[in-house]
Amino acid sequence: MSWQRAIVVGASSGIGEAVARQLAADGCRVALVARREAELVRVRDAIAAAGGRADVHVHDVTHTAEVPRVLAAAIAGLGGLDLVVYASGIMPRIALDEYSAATDAEIVAVNLVGAMAWLNEAAVRFAAAGAGTIVGISSVAGDRGRRGYPAYHASKAGLDAYLESLRNRLARRGVTVVTAKPGPVDTPMSRGLPRLPLLIDADVAARRILAVARRRSRVAYVPPAWRPIMFVVRSVPGWLFERLDI
Repeated sequence: MSWQRAIVVGASSGIGEAVARQLAADGCRVALVARREAELVRVRDAIAAAGGRADVHVHDVTHTAEVPRVLAAAIAGLGGLDLVVYASGIMPRIALDEYSAATDAEIVAVNLVGAMAWLNEAAVRFAAAGAGTIVGISSVAGDRGRRGYPAYHASKAGLDAYLESLRNRLARRGVTVVTAKPGPVDTPMSRGLPRLPLLIDADVAARRILAVARRRSRVAYVPPAWRPIMFVVRSVPGWLFERLDI
């Protein structure tokens, strides 16, 4: 599978930036969406310097009412649409004894509600066209609720369930929905965190995510070694899991 026109939401840094750069290097025209205009311009200029083509669309994913307008503008600039990648995500640092409803709401708004707003719109378009690919970048964190970041784990678990439902709706319409579940990736969001097993570079993560999307994988762990690891983690009984320092 190859794509000619793609939207990457969350393209200003991290995995989203790496995905956008990789798509452009492969000859795909990319619409870059994020809230930080200066960073989007930096990514666009780097893509242009490498011979690719990219457009900038400034948008805060928590402003869900704007999504139809931004999507329409991006599609008009691209001349069509084959692929949407939702890569926006936040994980603010919180203390083990901190419980903040405001912080939790912000995490869910970006990681889950923003994804639903964008991918709902993509689903309508792709279902009507009978083709298209949706990639949601989730995390191994969605497989189990660990003690460190409750709202982050919950947002990724919710994203997993949403993407599965979307896949079940759209499969009959010829639309591919991929859930990418990376482990720790060397991005601004993860830097400074302790214990980052199997840490990989953002460019490596992007290549693997796009490779599994081209194969129309349903759920893909990145790197694949996380699949058996998370099988074991999910199998640990709750009474024991709550005693483990993970």
